[in-house]
Amino acid sequence: MAETSASRPASTILLLRDGEQADGKSRGEIELFMMVRHHQIEFNSGALVFPGGSVDAGDKEIVARADLYSGGEGLSEADRGFRIAAIRETFEESGILLARSKATGAPVDARRAGEIADAHRVALNEHKVSFLSILADNGLQLALDTLVPYAHWITPEGMPKRFDTWFFLAAAPPDQLGAHDGRESTDSIWVSPREAVEGGESGRFKLPFPTTRNLIRLAKQPTVQAALEHARSLSIVTVMPVMTKTDTGRQLRIPREAGYDGEVFEVGALG
Repeated sequence: MAETSASRPASTILLLRDGEQADGKSRGEIELFMMVRHHQIEFNSGALVFPGGSVDAGDKEIVARADLYSGGEGLSEADRGFRIAAIRETFEESGILLARSKATGAPVDARRAGEIADAHRVALNEHKVSFLSILADNGLQLALDTLVPYAHWITPEGMPKRFDTWFFLAAAPPDQLGAHDGRESTDSIWVSPREAVEGGESGRFKLPFPTTRNLIRLAKQPTVQAALEHARSLSIVTVMPVMTKTDTGRQLRIPREAGYDGEVFEVGALG
């Protein structure tokens, strides 16, 4: 077994919108923004994932600047860091920005988000500018209260690269459609949870185990509002899967009280 490494704090956002038919009527299914990770990325290469990544030092600098975010009342510094990282990573990877005008308190609209992304997103991804300076220079506050905690997963012990990840739900801002960055991700789609799971089963998509479990749970919610209300009612149970080898492959066990679609899962033959 590989030597167990410490888990790195990370966060991800399931950006939701209500699905529509061609005539504009609701399909009764939600859709979420997902990306295909670049095949040369070390972690989950080629997988269909939600935008997100590690909490970094710059996020912690923003935590200390209460003028750069709103909706963080009652949250610990660590919780604010997870949310700030989630919003930053989502902006870096999709161009979607969950923020408000510091002057008016109004949400950043699609036109303004596009201008900010066009001006700064490449430089941010190349570490030539900080997210803190982008917020300060553009009079923005991150909208921490738009994120609703949905799940908390920790990579199993024994894995060489481990993450302590918070999953958040958020309604996608109107008309902010998102686009992959072409660096860490090579494609992006709006897809229903049901279609994503079916794609994983058919081989169309490569889905990490936690992604599949959260998609299956999310597929039970017919609208964005219903999904957010359900998330607010949850008592989050931390999931750190326990992996065991069987005669046919590998098996993962997760806590039943975490509220997923089972407790023991067969996850494929050993290579």
